[in-house]
Amino acid sequence: MVLLKIKELSLILTSMLFMSLMANCQSSKHFITFEPDRKTTSKHVVLISGDEEYRSEEGLPMLAKILSNHHGFRTTVLFAIHPETGSIDPNYQKNIPGLKALETADLMIIATRFRGLPDDQMKYIDDYLKAGKPVIGLRTATHAFKLDDPSSPYAKYSFNSKVSGWEGGFGKKILGETWINHHGHHGHEGTRGLVDGLAERNKHPVLNGVKDIWGPTDVYGITEIPDGAEVLLWGASTSGMTPEAPVNWKKSIIPVAWTKTYTYHSGSKEGRVFTTTMGAATDLVSADLRRMIINAAYWSLHMEDQITEELNVNLVGTFDPTEFGFNGFVKDKKPEDYE
Repeated sequence: MVLLKIKELSLILTSMLFMSLMANCQSSKHFITFEPDRKTTSKHVVLISGDEEYRSEEGLPMLAKILSNHHGFRTTVLFAIHPETGSIDPNYQKNIPGLKALETADLMIIATRFRGLPDDQMKYIDDYLKAGKPVIGLRTATHAFKLDDPSSPYAKYSFNSKVSGWEGGFGKKILGETWINHHGHHGHEGTRGLVDGLAERNKHPVLNGVKDIWGPTDVYGITEIPDGAEVLLWGASTSGMTPEAPVNWKKSIIPVAWTKTYTYHSGSKEGRVFTTTMGAATDLVSADLRRMIINAAYWSLHMEDQITEELNVNLVGTFDPTEFGFNGFVKDKKPEDYE
């Protein structure tokens, strides 16, 4: 009888251990990490996807592979995961597992839209910014968060925040602008990138080797560039959504890429920021847009002395992004599908 009870207890303990291991395994499958073949740097880059329209779940794994395979960075890609299915679901705005990876991150690249994340996930982003670490914001990151609970300690991150010092939320405070409008005709006009002549003469490292940028997404409107920011790229609307489409000179040009710094609060460490309102997965077909973002990663990390015109921004494997549009994401994808 005693022996039987010992065996039963052993089976129970073994079962509990197995379930624990399975839970850890399942958790790790909510995100993907790329380890470089040749480790030329100890830097860790965390890329956060989660937007309903511009396929960041496709574009960011591609950028992560370039950063890892060609440049030796360790990269982790996070996704909007529906908790009931475990699948990538950009329409589910309240869950991005794996944000704990920001604890060891040296650079955060974010391309989310109107996320209403729970406090225990927002805390990792907040702690990261309190440390004054660098940020790259792509496309909808200007309106990365929409937090409806005014009692949340992170309500100030919301794109429409009225909190003193955080007016306009994360987008305005950290990146330099929040959501304003579509300056271009959405779904009908693309963006022709015009390198800022002053920045080019000053040889800004982020522009090293950048010559020709075009993307099918339209130009975003902005109100003003914050003091101390440097515009690197202006966006001209094109009368059509092909690279050959002529510029619509009836519309003004708008800044679409700039650098700046931020401080979380007075006296905190200053962090470098690169923002571009381009960056949809279909925009990233442009090699020079990829180059500008890869250059920005080096610059953000104070590694600009390593930026050359020959930095490798070639695709790793195939990249055939899905067209942007609401409810157009590929259903039933798991993070490991992008490995």
